[in-house]
Amino acid sequence: MMSTTSIAVERLAPAHAPLRIAVVTETWPPDINGVANTLSRIVSGLQSLGHQIWLVRPRQVAGEAPAPGERFEETLVGGLPIPFYRQLRMGLPARKDLTRLWVRERPDIVHIATEGPLGWSALKAARKLRLPISTDFRTNFHAYSQHYGIGWLRGAIMSYMKRFHNGADCTMVPTAHLQGELAARGFERLQVVPRGVDTALFNPDRRDRSLRQTWGADENTLVVICVSRLAAEKNLTLVIKAWQALKQQRPHTKLVLVGDGPQREALAALDQDIVFAGFRSGDDLARHYASADLFAFASLTETFGNVTLEALASGLAVVAYAHAAAGELIAGGHNGIIAPADDSAAFIGALIAMGLDEGRRLAAGRAARASALDLEWSAIYRRTEQIMRMLVEVNSTAP
Repeated sequence: MMSTTSIAVERLAPAHAPLRIAVVTETWPPDINGVANTLSRIVSGLQSLGHQIWLVRPRQVAGEAPAPGERFEETLVGGLPIPFYRQLRMGLPARKDLTRLWVRERPDIVHIATEGPLGWSALKAARKLRLPISTDFRTNFHAYSQHYGIGWLRGAIMSYMKRFHNGADCTMVPTAHLQGELAARGFERLQVVPRGVDTALFNPDRRDRSLRQTWGADENTLVVICVSRLAAEKNLTLVIKAWQALKQQRPHTKLVLVGDGPQREALAALDQDIVFAGFRSGDDLARHYASADLFAFASLTETFGNVTLEALASGLAVVAYAHAAAGELIAGGHNGIIAPADDSAAFIGALIAMGLDEGRRLAAGRAARASALDLEWSAIYRRTEQIMRMLVEVNSTAP
């Protein structure tokens, strides 16, 4: 492993030779989650820049065959559902197999997106072979633990995460705030790589009156939307409580929850007027965002929160906590309102304030769209490529 403690990416001279990048992950589409969605975009972006991707992931169904593709190959390994998050899988240990594969056909760099047994195997195999290693810090499993009855393991989980990521030459994090938080906990060699958004897909022009009608909403109805996995760590009970408080003052208000998960039945029992739209993706998801009027998101377990960025691009004012993407992208109240972290009264007050003030809400929606236009994916692809090239260059000159 390299001993450099910081990376001056900006000083890297451009290089044009394509890289062979081994990407190791426990989650991949058609899994529906932020890690899978973001990683698949990054992989596609790196391919568009001419790089060869070698994806290593668990099989998602029995008998699954590796997918062919241009500048793309797959190695599939065994996997099991994560005990407290069964929609995701963890890869089984595969250190010997990966070592054998990478000896036979050596990648230029290994990028590890998840910290499960497969990720740990990849880390150990890559270090043994003296390959440059980058990792992603994409999921706050230590924060999730308190919502799944294993809060007593929080310290052990954080210790493992630190050991894992400090074994790499660089860890990519999505926000400067998270970079500072992890650095204070002893994480090393952190680089900020923001998330991007497809502003052509997520666009206010996709507003659909007929879709609103299926929600029981006309043009005079205020529609509050939240796009999220329906799970305890997403704090959706607070979103519902805030909407109910708003509804007392503005009765013609609907709440639409897009997504699914283990809490659906429990959330439905809280209010029969909630619209559950289920999982949505692509154009359909974009249409749901654009057809709403206000986005509410109360999670405090995100490392970023892609949905915040998608809502902004869709022209929605955002009400959220000063955390993750919202903490960095909701500026001065002009494109939404952020409440102090974990201050539920402030969150409820913010949703009421934005919901009752139509002029402010419409102005914030226009500003939201404008604030997302500078966050196109192309810049994120280049940033990722730049860091990877630097790691390869440093590794090639190391003694």
